[in-house]
Amino acid sequence: MEEVNQTSSGSFILLGLSDVPSLQAICFLVFLVMYIVTVSGNLLLIIVVRLNPKLQTPMYFFLSNLSIIDICFSSTIVPKLLINTLTKDRSISWLGCALQMYFHLGLGGTECILLAVMAYDRYAAICRPLHYNIIMNKALCAALAAGAWSVCFLNSLIHVVLTFQLPYCKSHHVHHFFCELPPLLRMSCRSTLLNVIGMYIAAGTLGMSSFCLTLTSYVHIISTILKIRSSQGRHKAFSTCASHLTVVVLYYGTIMSIYLRPRSTYSPEIDKTVSILYTVVTPMLNPVIYSMMNKDVKNTVMRRNKIL
Repeated sequence: MEEVNQTSSGSFILLGLSDVPSLQAICFLVFLVMYIVTVSGNLLLIIVVRLNPKLQTPMYFFLSNLSIIDICFSSTIVPKLLINTLTKDRSISWLGCALQMYFHLGLGGTECILLAVMAYDRYAAICRPLHYNIIMNKALCAALAAGAWSVCFLNSLIHVVLTFQLPYCKSHHVHHFFCELPPLLRMSCRSTLLNVIGMYIAAGTLGMSSFCLTLTSYVHIISTILKIRSSQGRHKAFSTCASHLTVVVLYYGTIMSIYLRPRSTYSPEIDKTVSILYTVVTPMLNPVIYSMMNKDVKNTVMRRNKIL
């Protein structure tokens, strides 16, 4: 009766990850720890970039943007997941669901483009070092960042408007732990062909174009690195982009399996698992990867610890 009242009053029911009480307690603790690590790790990285003059470069400007995205990305989903895991009320209002989808799609798309821009930055630094400061000037960096945020949140708004105009007469129970686009489309009792086409166009335009730009940049980067005669020089050149390449593989590998996978292969449990990887795990690992693989970041943290 409680669920019927909630759905009839304009709410969705997020079915979450598990109905087993013992697993719910474990999930709550695990995700709480991961969320704290995500927020603190990304905040620390932003502070380190601001404190170290050596890190006032285009790469770290985009990395700071990436850290802001990771904090917001995780904060859009994990707090609601923690509340739903801890309480019996798993409802989310239509407005709450729409906002969650809006920020999730907008932030996810912005991260795709920024990762591609960061790959181009590494290409300019390694393949065209003499022209790097001219190519990656402050005005271009600001324009690329602003353009990524603007385009992706506009795209997100279009998807949200189209999605929440659909009638949901089949069920209001979302087989997921947050309001993601594919599960909601499957709940509608009207044809979602227009929405699906729009989703694939957006994924192809933003996601695949960003991925292709990233891939093209790394083809040129690897080709240039292999031409370096000294092994020390090759190692130094590769170390400057190793952390970014690791993040790219983690992020694209998971998100593309959700939005570019055929609908016939849909599985709620697989979708939940993959979604956890790119909404919770990847934002937590990003600052760790960049910190562990970057000498300047580690040195700044160590110096600050000694002063404290």
